[in-house]
Amino acid sequence: MPRLTLRITGEELPGTDLGGFHHIHVGAQRRREPDQLVRAEAGTTAVFEIPVETVTGTDGATDFRGPYVQGPRGARFVYLTWGELPPDGTFAMFRRAKIFLADLPAEAAAGGVAETWVGLTDERGMPRCAGLRPPLISWTLSRPDGDRREAPGP
Repeated sequence: MPRLTLRITGEELPGTDLGGFHHIHVGAQRRREPDQLVRAEAGTTAVFEIPVETVTGTDGATDFRGPYVQGPRGARFVYLTWGELPPDGTFAMFRRAKIFLADLPAEAAAGGVAETWVGLTDERGMPRCAGLRPPLISWTLSRPDGDRREAPGP
């Protein structure tokens, strides 16, 4: 199975205390748990490296698998999860952003590194949530053969 790494760079984090929430962190969701947690310091950047396996179904369509992959076949996605992480270490999720794997370029099925940059503060100054689709998100693909280029959408 080809290995694909999603490199999601979240820019412009909103801050750690806002909207009644405190000690805000953001991470990639691995199964049901947060992973790669980053403190949401205002204006900083967070980078998430998410491994994904690509498989070709009997119908010829690309599918995605792995512990970070959520959703049914044909509608797979990964989550960035927002939550409070107070000093006691108990993460309490309060919102998530969904990144749809169908928006990856078809060439991603061969593996490599798919990179995107996304602003993680919404128009109200809160952590960005809901579905992140083009034009909010676009991908650059570095293929296993070393070719790196802007990749068109699906």
